[in-house]
Amino acid sequence: MADIEEARKQFERIDTDGDGFVTAAEFKTALAQGGDWNVTEAVAEAVIKSRDLNGDKLLSFDEFWAHLSK
Repeated sequence: MADIEEARKQFERIDTDGDGFVTAAEFKTALAQGGDWNVTEAVAEAVIKSRDLNGDKLLSFDEFWAHLSK
């Protein structure tokens, strides 16, 4: 199981505008900064959708944590 404080730091790093949600664009940017330049917007959207529990096309910290703590 992941550490919730470390997960919160990682989430906040991805959530560049600080609104409490990760968009596909923010996720794509974070992956690119990590060296994965091949991720397209469509792929980022699919990843967000697969973890988006309420269907709003955004990833909240609770959804992020739920995925990590599986």
